[in-house]
Amino acid sequence: MTKPRPNYDYAYSLARAFGGAIIFALPLLMTMEMWSIGTSVHPLRLLLFIAANFVVLVFLSRFGGFERTANMREDVLDALAAYTVGTLAAGAILWLFGLLSMAVAFDELVGMVAIQAVPASFGAMIARKQLTAGDPEEDGNEEKAARSAGYPGQLFLMLAGALFLAFNVAPTEEMILISYKMTPGHSLMLMLASLALLHILVFAVGFAGQEEPEGFGIVRRFLLFTVPGYAIALTVSLYVLWTFGRVDGAALATVAGTVVVLGFPAAIGAAIARLVV
Repeated sequence: MTKPRPNYDYAYSLARAFGGAIIFALPLLMTMEMWSIGTSVHPLRLLLFIAANFVVLVFLSRFGGFERTANMREDVLDALAAYTVGTLAAGAILWLFGLLSMAVAFDELVGMVAIQAVPASFGAMIARKQLTAGDPEEDGNEEKAARSAGYPGQLFLMLAGALFLAFNVAPTEEMILISYKMTPGHSLMLMLASLALLHILVFAVGFAGQEEPEGFGIVRRFLLFTVPGYAIALTVSLYVLWTFGRVDGAALATVAGTVVVLGFPAAIGAAIARLVV
């Protein structure tokens, strides 16, 4: 009988978390807009965003996080471990790229690492699920956790998925450029397409991890899951754009158009949340 090796298992989890942090954050670590945002983002907005991200990490821990947890205290410790790993991984990669040096002001250095630690910590948190073949018993426990969370838990998973995908494209100038080129008719069609894709991906395609609630007709599913899911996607999009300063001083029409554009990938992220988390 194999003896438990908690120290070895924890070290293995740490290594896996570092791998997840680098894999999920690498596209943003190599994006010039993210370097710029890290040096210019308002400190209070950055602090608020880090706090919001930490809350998301705490609840993500219960659905398949850094390690298996049994209570809120363990979830908080899990989130702290994931954010620490994400910070270290982001700092190490930025240093290897020559972006962190004595020539960089300390506040800018902290901002660059802190903003990149957000996607890195997300990757560290979900590394156990994404980078392993999967343990049937653990997968069953995670599914039970998802089911026991009920309707609020499903909406939270949509929020996490929306945040994950929106964060990956929000820093780019293309979000503003696309919204500038779109007419009001285009925006309306994109909103309808976002709603349709969200609903189809959740209920029709049957991706692994997605469950159709029993006893719900198509209209009730649409009103209770699709519409709130898209509202969550739009809210997350607006919040991320505000954090990055993308809506400062912009006209209301411009803000609305940019939110609709970013809401498209955010809606897809909300729809496939159970595949990612």
